[in-house]
Amino acid sequence: MATADAVFPKVKGGGFLIEESTPEEIFTPEDLSEEHHAIARTAADFYSREIEPKLEAIRHQEPGLAVRLLRKSAQLGLTAILIPEKFGGMELDLASALIAAEELGRDGSYAGWHGAHSGIGTLPVLLFGTEQQKQKYLPKLATAEMLAAYALTEPHAGSDALAARTRADLSADGTHYILDGQKMWITNGGAADLFTVFAKADGDKFTAFLVERRFPGVSSGAEEKKMGIKGSSTTAVYFENVKVPVENVLGEIGRGHIIAFNILNIGRLKLGALAVAGAKDVLAISIKYASERKAFGSSIAEFGAIRHKLAEMATRTYAAESIAWRVVGLIQGRLQGFSWEDADASRRMLKAVEEYAIECSIVKVYGSEALDYVVDEGVQIHGGYGFHQDYAVERAYRDSRINRIFEGTNEINRLLITGMLLKRAMRGQIGLVAAAQSLLAEVASGTIAASEPDEEIRLVRNAKRLALLMMGMAFQKYAMELEHQQEILMYLADIVMEAFAMESTLLRTRKLTASRKATIAGEMCSVFLRDAMTRIEVSGRNIVGACSAPEAVRTNMSVLRKLAVYDPLDSVALRTKIAKRLLDRERYVV
Repeated sequence: MATADAVFPKVKGGGFLIEESTPEEIFTPEDLSEEHHAIARTAADFYSREIEPKLEAIRHQEPGLAVRLLRKSAQLGLTAILIPEKFGGMELDLASALIAAEELGRDGSYAGWHGAHSGIGTLPVLLFGTEQQKQKYLPKLATAEMLAAYALTEPHAGSDALAARTRADLSADGTHYILDGQKMWITNGGAADLFTVFAKADGDKFTAFLVERRFPGVSSGAEEKKMGIKGSSTTAVYFENVKVPVENVLGEIGRGHIIAFNILNIGRLKLGALAVAGAKDVLAISIKYASERKAFGSSIAEFGAIRHKLAEMATRTYAAESIAWRVVGLIQGRLQGFSWEDADASRRMLKAVEEYAIECSIVKVYGSEALDYVVDEGVQIHGGYGFHQDYAVERAYRDSRINRIFEGTNEINRLLITGMLLKRAMRGQIGLVAAAQSLLAEVASGTIAASEPDEEIRLVRNAKRLALLMMGMAFQKYAMELEHQQEILMYLADIVMEAFAMESTLLRTRKLTASRKATIAGEMCSVFLRDAMTRIEVSGRNIVGACSAPEAVRTNMSVLRKLAVYDPLDSVALRTKIAKRLLDRERYVV
């Protein structure tokens, strides 16, 4: 299995809040190997030669076109990057899969076809299938001879997946299950040949099944009329008295939630890479337009307001990219020496991904919201033209919106971030309780503001301390009832995400600086750290107000202000430098 050249230490999921990392200990895009870059070139070349000239036809759903392109990409191995060689795959690493996803993710419609097939469509078989199931399906999935889809959502069970009503009842002779029900919003639903379907076995055992389209009783609804990603296939899928052989049960009866949640973790990570790809593409489009558009006698790229937008678009993209690749490194750190030939290979892969479920949710939320910001500002830079369908930025604006709903809504993911952190803390898996208690004791003694001469390191450390402090404060008030306080959990998640983003961005920047590869990374990092701390302070104020006794509000606010304080920089000059560099290179750069 191809892996990154660098080897990184193992860190517990969620442990970033209480552990210090050095720049050398994180994975960044700059650590990608020559083999990774070769994959990127292959995917980029395929996109420019085969996909880009046909985008309009894809978006208008020319019959069979996207599937033909998918199968053509399979000839290059782009649909089988993680699949073992013995099943016809490339047997490469997670970084390779994300590289391909980023290069092929520049158009939301085609990304839907490719991502659903090679990701959540294929991974259930790869990670949970029996040897017989793998031999039967993986070679056909590798070549895209069979197109895959993931059928979890139902009309009455979206975020609450375990409330599924689809049933699977064992036949009297025990040879098959009778599947009845309906799935909704299924990507690739109109063309898929193989569905991973979740149903209640014998009424109450949430279970996954491998269901082929050719089984009598399987049918798809009409293509949904969507706001964006119009060229992807999204349909309902119906199951009426479908006979599913018992050997097509995926995993264990009653353990379907293990499959559903673990596959979604990988999906969230890949979605972050797709969001970064989209953001880079829209930034390049916006730079080109700003350079060419004239107003008041000069190009609008000369205007400070436009340069501010371009710089902020790049800065948020840089943060989202830094987070995504750091998490790739964390997972691969758990997979050193990994081989699909090992008897426990699937279990080891799953454990590695599950360990960083918190971080995968952060990647998904941060990436999708960064992209939403970028496309919104892209439309604004284009002015009235940005609202017109002849311009790519209008399509990107509509396509982006689904990402905050895909792979679990961002609200659900925020609740997962804090929920998993609190559960791991209560189980003693990570030492958050002791760290939070120590901070609360510092508050009581008035010794909370430790000095640190490096302003940016101090900001990151204080961001993590504020996350712990606010969790401790919230738990002090609500104890075990905290899980029901969704507004507070949302604020906590925002602080945790910003702290992780700040640290990831700073560590990557210091690593770039040490290698002398940085150009504007330092400026983007400086701007980002201070803006992120401002956002943390706002979330912290809401938690202090909700969780402090009246007599403690002023004390707690004093602590918050002390930890969140920073001296302002000339952000106007920094953003101007960032924008000039972007305009010179006509694309996203660091």
